[in-house]
Amino acid sequence: MTMKPPTNIWIRRQQCPCGDWKCYIKYEGDDQASTSSQQEKTETTSSLLSSEVVFTPYVGQIFKSDDEAFEYYSNFARKNGFSIRKARSTESQNLGIYRRDFVCYRSGFNQPRKKANVEHPRDRKSVRCGCDAKLYLTKEIVDGVTQWYVSQFSNVHNHELLEDDQVRMLPAYRKIQEADQERILLLSKAGFPVNRIVKVLELEKGVQPGQLPFIEKDVRNFVRTCKKTVQENDALLTEKRENDTLELLEACKNMAERDVDFVFDYTTDENEKVENIAWSFGDSIRAYTLFGDVVTFDTSYRSITYGLLLGVWLGMDNHGKAIFFGCVLLQDESSHSFAWALQTFVRFMRGRHPQTILTDIDLGLRDSIARELPNTKHVVCIWHILSKLSSWFSSLLGSQYEEFKAEFDMLCRLESVEDFEHQWNHFVARFGLVSDKHVTLLFSYRAFWLFSYIRGYFLARMMTVDFSQSVDTFFKKILSEQTCLQVFFEQVCAAAFGNSTREGVQYVHIKTCMPIEEHARSILTPYAFRVLQHEIVLSTQYVTTEMTNGSYLVRHYKKMDAEYLVIWIPEDEQIHCSCKEFEHSGILCRHSLRVLAVKNYFQLPEKYLLLRWRLENSLVTMEDPNPQSSSDECAQAFHSLAAALLTESMISKERFSFVHRELTGLLDHVRNMPVTNEFVVNMPAHNASD
Repeated sequence: MTMKPPTNIWIRRQQCPCGDWKCYIKYEGDDQASTSSQQEKTETTSSLLSSEVVFTPYVGQIFKSDDEAFEYYSNFARKNGFSIRKARSTESQNLGIYRRDFVCYRSGFNQPRKKANVEHPRDRKSVRCGCDAKLYLTKEIVDGVTQWYVSQFSNVHNHELLEDDQVRMLPAYRKIQEADQERILLLSKAGFPVNRIVKVLELEKGVQPGQLPFIEKDVRNFVRTCKKTVQENDALLTEKRENDTLELLEACKNMAERDVDFVFDYTTDENEKVENIAWSFGDSIRAYTLFGDVVTFDTSYRSITYGLLLGVWLGMDNHGKAIFFGCVLLQDESSHSFAWALQTFVRFMRGRHPQTILTDIDLGLRDSIARELPNTKHVVCIWHILSKLSSWFSSLLGSQYEEFKAEFDMLCRLESVEDFEHQWNHFVARFGLVSDKHVTLLFSYRAFWLFSYIRGYFLARMMTVDFSQSVDTFFKKILSEQTCLQVFFEQVCAAAFGNSTREGVQYVHIKTCMPIEEHARSILTPYAFRVLQHEIVLSTQYVTTEMTNGSYLVRHYKKMDAEYLVIWIPEDEQIHCSCKEFEHSGILCRHSLRVLAVKNYFQLPEKYLLLRWRLENSLVTMEDPNPQSSSDECAQAFHSLAAALLTESMISKERFSFVHRELTGLLDHVRNMPVTNEFVVNMPAHNASD
């Protein structure tokens, strides 16, 4: 049993931030990714074993290949309490191998061997007892197609057949999957004895002792086999690391020669070998001047091949898309390494610190941010926490996990710190998690991730599902199958520059007749306008009550218990809501919009149309000075023309056929026209065939 070499140099970080080096994170979905190859290979096996009946092979039965026949017979054997092995094969010059013999694992007799010259030789009993159960295959070629047919079959055994719980322990059915292989090697390197490794795996998988799909002997043999391979490969791997790191450094130097705005930096160890390396592009630095108010520093991936941690700085543009700011490769996860990475990033960005930085839970990173970015708000992204819940609590809570997850989600949304801390104690006590280390970790970090603590921090909507998906898309582009760091560097370049391609102006329909909506559409990007438009529509469902000091209590017309305080300062047109949505996202909330409507505002004050959400602040300038207006005019013209054409063409069948034929030809002609003007208008798509 050997380790399959990885097809990708990057994997998700598995070390748990709780500080227990024996604890690791198993992300939801990783099992499917890591075992996809096994699932493909065992698809037939799974379907057969899950069915109630496995048909008995018969003489004359035909298979496409001898492997297919072996798999079929193996499934039959497992269902009936025995296993099989490959025995004799017969070969000819013309046909190659033309006969295969598959027999019961207890077929034949053990041949006596010459005893080794040792003081106490092992005298192991053989399981072979001369069983005559067998399946013989013969190859034939019919109409040029090769096939195998069963020439002999016997299902007569001279020994007892095993029950289901016994047959799974036969050597033929004991398998250590790739994910378990990696975990076994990690624990073995940490000094765990084999019996402890087995116990750890049983606890992590939540199975009873002896219920793993392999036994202690298999683990011992696997570790023994791998140790020699690992020792032989260590020297080659060290050389590869050094050579590939030097190639990456050379690629950065070459890029700096071609692009004067490209920046990079690196550190070396006492042997003058590259230790840490970071880089950024000119376009990224320019984008940071516009959208560097909030940054996410993603350290989710590391490379076992190179022993490097990958850190990527990303932001959100005014169209809601992830934009690349910079990249760093670190030798370790220490506070010192993180401090260097943060210092280098700030230097790349010409000394400008972000308002807010989003990260995963990491003690070393938290301390480094506190030292290097003292005026920057630090937030732990809720998506990183949610991705760990299953690994932390699903096995522990069992059937209660779904209820736990639902209540946890409810607690995350509480707006009051006092309410959270009061309900949290009852929550952990009810599920018996008072002394759980992961619950303690979450509570100790509560000021970094809980909504009631961070609601006043500016996050620019970077904790939404849409942005999370945009980040995932970016990582898929740069973390596809690779063989070396230079290929990774090229993919980062392609992904970073690929995001700068200009998209056309999207047409967004007005949903209300409010002048505020019309005005905002002409200024904001379609992404920001849709968010504001949603708030404008909902604002019509709220009622206001003016207080003596000029403030307003705003509540939903159906929800009498939930009120928000909106403070209006007319002197300098300031408006503040207790929900703090504007401070959080830069988009006015429905409560403030309702008050502005009451105050007869037909346009939003300039200060509440942030530059970071405006069309004029886009990374790529539009040629049309008023693109939304141009979009409206084009849309109106096409709608009018299409409506008239539809009316005229429906008068007779001849007219309809003529219009359909001409439009089809016109569409083909337009599609083949060269693009000489980049003006684009995006409107809802229609099927030309309808």
